[in-house]
Amino acid sequence: MAKAGQIASKPRELTGRAVLIWLLAFFAVTIGVNAVMVSLASKTFGGLETESSYKAGLAFKQDIEAAEQQEALHWQVDGTVTRAASGEVALEIKVRDSSGQIVPGWTATALLAHPTDSKLDQRISLVRTGPESARGVAYADPGHWNIMIDLDRNGIRMFRSRSRIVIR
Repeated sequence: MAKAGQIASKPRELTGRAVLIWLLAFFAVTIGVNAVMVSLASKTFGGLETESSYKAGLAFKQDIEAAEQQEALHWQVDGTVTRAASGEVALEIKVRDSSGQIVPGWTATALLAHPTDSKLDQRISLVRTGPESARGVAYADPGHWNIMIDLDRNGIRMFRSRSRIVIR
């Protein structure tokens, strides 16, 4: 009942056309958001940690043997990662044996691996800077990274280290 001076308003009627418009708008928004999310996910997916889990499983026994041989060496490998303002990330390693003596004849390689996007992974060429040390440079954004260092002697891997680091 309208009071004096007020005009009675007619309640808004829900029509079939309004329901159809709301229904179509709902599904259009849902499909649009899903399309954007699928597109972004497929563009940013960097790949898998392992290409073939079957082959990785076959190599597991060899990896265990290599780790046992590495442990028997008792090499002391120290790595330092520094970042310059230019975005350059420098890796420096020092290698000594269990008694602190210089280890002769080793070569080193390193991989700076992004934990979620293998497209950002970078090999670091480590160049010997002395009898016990090597240094290499890469460019990396700040964040969490995995770094893998391999030391070889006469083409045989003698040492492998895998560490999670934070680049600031």
